[in-house]
Amino acid sequence: MIPVQVVGLGMSPVDLTPRLLKIIAEAQVLVGGRRLLGYFPDHPAVKIPLGKDLEETLRQIPALSATQRVVVLASGDPNFYGVGPLVVKLLAPGQVVLHPNITAVQAACARLKISWEDAAVVSLHGRSWGPLETALQQGGKLIIYTDPEHTPAAIARFLRDRGLSQVRLCVLENLGQETERFRVLSTKEAQEQEFSPLNLVVVLPESAEDGDLTSREPGRGAAVKGPEPSPAGSAALHLGLPEAALVHEGGLITKAEVRAVVLAKLQLHPGQVLWDVGAGCGSVALEASLLLPGGHVLAVEQNPARAAQIRLNRQKYQVVNLKVICGQAPGCLEGLPSPQRVFVGGGGRGLPEIIKEVIRRLGKEGRVVLTATLLQTLEMAQEVLGQAGWEVEVIQLQVSRLRPLGEGTFFQALNPVWIITGCPKGG
Repeated sequence: MIPVQVVGLGMSPVDLTPRLLKIIAEAQVLVGGRRLLGYFPDHPAVKIPLGKDLEETLRQIPALSATQRVVVLASGDPNFYGVGPLVVKLLAPGQVVLHPNITAVQAACARLKISWEDAAVVSLHGRSWGPLETALQQGGKLIIYTDPEHTPAAIARFLRDRGLSQVRLCVLENLGQETERFRVLSTKEAQEQEFSPLNLVVVLPESAEDGDLTSREPGRGAAVKGPEPSPAGSAALHLGLPEAALVHEGGLITKAEVRAVVLAKLQLHPGQVLWDVGAGCGSVALEASLLLPGGHVLAVEQNPARAAQIRLNRQKYQVVNLKVICGQAPGCLEGLPSPQRVFVGGGGRGLPEIIKEVIRRLGKEGRVVLTATLLQTLEMAQEVLGQAGWEVEVIQLQVSRLRPLGEGTFFQALNPVWIITGCPKGG
């Protein structure tokens, strides 16, 4: 059997070394996508185009390589979201020689004059939005391989819907071709543009290095300057945010000390779904997002003005795993993904029905935490949870903060808060 050569072309045949050009010239069978085979129109080899079912086509290679020199053409680096691992899987490591080349990621960052060792690389090619959702939770630079469904415009809408309308999208089209260009766009601008099918998207947060972020057209110098970053940059989300750091209405916010205890009682784990019912300005939901990598927070708020505050706070802190539902519970909970954790910070007279719906939707390992400032609310929560046979824990939290008074200081007491935790017995 003659070893199969898998050759990365880089951005185009211009990136090929003389040694790699010789390997391709001596091939008796050329395998690759139609675009890559099109670079060698006069090559005398038998040409096998790769279609949608890559594995089925590549299964021909072992028999062909028994007597012929087979070269598989790959874009970029065959081992970087490429065909290389599949060829090795179908043959054997000893029967394959891999030749790496420049990747689209390297080329894109070179064009933009930015570093890429700190970037997260995501491929949406033939995949769901899940990998992007996960990568967004880490923050920082993103480099995205697209496909006809996950276009730059669709990516811009996806980012906007998650409160990331302030990021910059660098869309690089036809890398390595004569028609190569890149544009630096806002999410709004990107939603309104059309792009070449051959493209790569780089997402930069407001605080990212600028490099040479000037849009460039084919064969031309600087064109249109991209959107300027906000002078203040994006705020850093952390546990224990002071109330002044969030948009809220007249003190209607869960105080930082209460948030800390609530989050501890929730016992959040990566990948879980949390409902924050009666979310107010979203203070608990925002901080909970930090403790739920790979998970989701659904902030439910019936007051449209407060729901808008959650969205503003989400955008300010660029939280991507938080969704806002403006509706009245328990009715609006019906179509939501089932949670593993629930925080109820409001509810009023509808609280008993909300708790019953939460009990119905939570599993055996579920946990609900409620806060109450009224004795009647405490009694109501205890009664409903107790009737369901759930274990109930109640603590009272009394917080006093040091304040100036005349030439001295004193401790100003905040309203006491009861924190109720419920979980199924044995859960």
